Amino acid sequence: MRKFSMKLPVAAVMTSLLILTTACSSGSTSTGTTSDGKKEVTVSFRSSGSEDTLTKFFKSGLVEQFEKEHPDIQINIAPVLASEGDYTSKMVLQMKSPDTAPDVIAEDTSIIKSDAAAGYLQPLDEQVKGWADWNDKIIDNLKAGVTGEDGKIYGIPATSDTRGIWYNKELFQQAGLPVPFKPASWNEVLEAARMIKQKLPGVTPLNLIVGKANGEGVTMQTLEMLLYGTTDTLYDDATKKWVVNSPGLLDSFKFIDQVFNQDKTGPTMQVALNGQAGSIAFQQQFPQGKLAMAVDGSWAGSTWAANGAAPIPNVEEKIGFAPFPTQNGQEPGATTMSGGWAWSVPAQAKNKEAGWTFIEFLMNKDNATARVVAEGSLSPRSDSTEVEGYTDRPYTKEAQELLNVAHFRPANDQYAAVSAQLQSIVESIASGKLTPEDAIKQFKDNVSRSVGAEHIEEK
Repeated sequence: MRKFSMKLPVAAVMTSLLILTTACSSGSTSTGTTSDGKKEVTVSFRSSGSEDTLTKFFKSGLVEQFEKEHPDIQINIAPVLASEGDYTSKMVLQMKSPDTAPDVIAEDTSIIKSDAAAGYLQPLDEQVKGWADWNDKIIDNLKAGVTGEDGKIYGIPATSDTRGIWYNKELFQQAGLPVPFKPASWNEVLEAARMIKQKLPGVTPLNLIVGKANGEGVTMQTLEMLLYGTTDTLYDDATKKWVVNSPGLLDSFKFIDQVFNQDKTGPTMQVALNGQAGSIAFQQQFPQGKLAMAVDGSWAGSTWAANGAAPIPNVEEKIGFAPFPTQNGQEPGATTMSGGWAWSVPAQAKNKEAGWTFIEFLMNKDNATARVVAEGSLSPRSDSTEVEGYTDRPYTKEAQELLNVAHFRPANDQYAAVSAQLQSIVESIASGKLTPEDAIKQFKDNVSRSVGAEHIEEK
């Protein structure tokens, strides 16, 4: 498997992006064909502009290999330099017209439902029927993340992630706590945090993402990690309504209140409400031995790799990754939320069939695995574990196993509005402005105004 170097000067990366886009676009026409009659497939995805692993992945010889195997197709790589929010807005504008719609687009699974509902994406049900890997190799649990409300498939999972408890083994041992840490319930997590507070003054026991400046991280890394470990959910698929009051939601709010206001085992408000709370935790507090636990994503461990933002030598000896338990240890015993990116075909694309051919190529065993290794994410393919180098990465085996108990955000185009309300509510609970009970009332009122009273229910 090809190895990728992650250290390139920013200027060199930006120059490469310009050269790649310009070179691949030469000779194209507005009809979707090149001047020599080839089908031109434009592939759009979000670029960070520096250290862009996906662009480097395409430039590694991948495009040349595909075009050699498919001489009638020319690939136009079109990275979009933008923040996540701006990328979404730009892609929606492009997908509205056949003159600007790409043929293949990277869709965040958090917005694939709303884009599908708006008619921007092409259903891929017929394509996956003819692709044996869909049934045999793509992890079943991940398919929910690319399924629209109408039950149709609108994307192929390309990257994935899970969430769990990162913990400092050395601090746990100093506090007399067991290593490896395998909490069987929420209470055991709370008890560990209390023990850290008692035994190790100056150490933050438990970091939860609660500041609304962190956006979706509040909803996925904190609230939904708790809620989906209860017997309740945020959305009732049977009634098609948002659940604004349930025992599980109240208990989730109480857990957050317990950490920040009762036990006072969370980070200071200065850190908690910072939009860079995750970076502070993983780039500063963990490496400095000032943080014992953090509930966060599987990708965070790459921070401590040799080429990461805050390298930690022999990191697996010092920091562990534990499954987050269900509330009372009920089956399956652990829970996680999963997200990631998918490849989709816009409804207005000129070369849908050729675009699908490229997606199949991108998602074969070797190519799909090479990408996630380069990016430090998890593979949606069950057979990636057979590829050399995949599970050699720290924490990958533990994180991959959690995909089997993964939950996904509701498949509803109103989700973004509901999530925004949750982010505000969670911050208010953590900062002591709302009790859990008052938070339930306010959440109900806010969501009712946002999506309509006819779309909510109480359990």
